[in-house]
Amino acid sequence: MQLSVIILNYNVRHFLHQCIDSVSKALIGINAEIIVVDNNSPDDSCQIVKQFFPNVILVENKENAGFPKGNNIGVSIAKGEQICILNPDTVVAEDTFSKILSFVANRENMGIVGAKLVDGRGNFLPESKRGTPTPFVAVTKIAGLYSVFPNLKLLNQYYAGHLNHNQTGKVDILVGAFMVMKRDLYLEVGGFDEDCFMYSDDIDLSYTVLKAGKENFYYPETTVIHYKGESTVKDESYIRRFSEAMNFFYRKHFRPSPFFNAMMKIGAYVFAVAKSKKKVKTRDVSNYLLLSEDANLKNRLEKHLKLKVEIISIDQIHHKILLGLNPEIIFDTRSIRYGDIIKIMSDYGKLNVTFKNLHTDAGFLIGSNSSDDRGQVIQI
Repeated sequence: MQLSVIILNYNVRHFLHQCIDSVSKALIGINAEIIVVDNNSPDDSCQIVKQFFPNVILVENKENAGFPKGNNIGVSIAKGEQICILNPDTVVAEDTFSKILSFVANRENMGIVGAKLVDGRGNFLPESKRGTPTPFVAVTKIAGLYSVFPNLKLLNQYYAGHLNHNQTGKVDILVGAFMVMKRDLYLEVGGFDEDCFMYSDDIDLSYTVLKAGKENFYYPETTVIHYKGESTVKDESYIRRFSEAMNFFYRKHFRPSPFFNAMMKIGAYVFAVAKSKKKVKTRDVSNYLLLSEDANLKNRLEKHLKLKVEIISIDQIHHKILLGLNPEIIFDTRSIRYGDIIKIMSDYGKLNVTFKNLHTDAGFLIGSNSSDDRGQVIQI
């Protein structure tokens, strides 16, 4: 078997449904399997898998085993030569796995490969490619210096500034939302460390693979949506979790850093002040643009959304967006390929437009307006 896709899920049944749907379409023609490991979700995630995706291998844990252990369980039963660690709040394109497998096929000394990630607006997520977070590099990240001085490589090491987001190349660290590597290599290095803190598990695995003499690659020739970007809930708690993660990493691979600890205390104070002054931005949608071949959906959606819905074609998108004040594009996933959805989002995400995917079989709309929220689900 070529590939095992392992999706660790906890309590995000709608995102899981969409993720499996996109993965299933991307695996057509590939000898592969999908393994969902559910960490004792209180919602009906497991029922959704059984009802809509009976061919998926489902592991129902009796407790929330955490990210590292949950993925390790999935890998332990995987049969694929290659494995993909995939978050449930992701959407892959139809060409994602075929391109990734072709890229790694004849490359010697291959470690982990990651794809280009975008958020729910189609905007590039910088955590797609990262450098080793030494204390200095970690401080430049948490202080946001990489965004203030984007062309200064010294301050842009955390996000692997030696590569632009469309450039394939070697990187140190890849994000756990999407990782592809050989199963044998995963097992050889011990997989995810089950003692890891949040935010350090993918860093630790990536760096452990590097220490084993392998090369990690960022491969942007295919794009994956990751709805929950790393910017989610950036506050004092985020600073604390990030600090714990980095300290775990330093204790395991280097040595503790008093400099880093001091800077994190300053960072926590700055974040607390900034958060108290930050105003939450809301967005009002003026109209909906529906990409679908099903004309009957128009009335159904207008009834639920209480706004005008206009059916358009892909060729009309540019003109309609320029005319609309605050449009939201709805993609009928039965009619539009995920790859086309991702491309449209990437092309127009910086404009005043948002996106939702419609899954008529399960009766919901899903999407996210930024990498600062966890996404929205609308039942229809």
